Amino acid sequence: MAIRTIREEGDEILRKKSREVEQIDDRIKELIEDMIETMHKYNGVGLAAVQVGILKRIIVIDLYDGKEPLRLINPVIVKAKGEQEVEEGCLSFPNKYAKLIRPAEVTVEALDINGKKVKIHAKELLAQALAHEIDHLNGIVFTDLMIPGTLEYVEPSEEK
Repeated sequence: MAIRTIREEGDEILRKKSREVEQIDDRIKELIEDMIETMHKYNGVGLAAVQVGILKRIIVIDLYDGKEPLRLINPVIVKAKGEQEVEEGCLSFPNKYAKLIRPAEVTVEALDINGKKVKIHAKELLAQALAHEIDHLNGIVFTDLMIPGTLEYVEPSEEK
């Protein structure tokens, strides 16, 4: 397993549409485990493969709730319901945060790491994270959707 380099704001790959994963082989599984390790290193809630420079429709999410991180391949939002105003950041936009409107609930269909179809009904933070990461797969970043005037830069705290 390895920590991957996170692509940051201004990197044109973040604007590209990711491609479907045709075959889940050892390289894809290794990429997913690297993504989880990278997300954890930077204390992220989610990470899309494009953020580590791979244009594949893969996302990982960890709400740090004691459950295994989600590993989703070719995820698609098939249903969205309601709205929630949320504050969001992104590992590709270090120390930047903005408010935006996300669905309050989503239903996502995807493949798991074994190629089995899964359906996830999500609310609140998980719905927000799924919408955010799936947007990445379509070349959309959170600042595209922010409520105007809400973008903030937070100075990183000094490591002691």
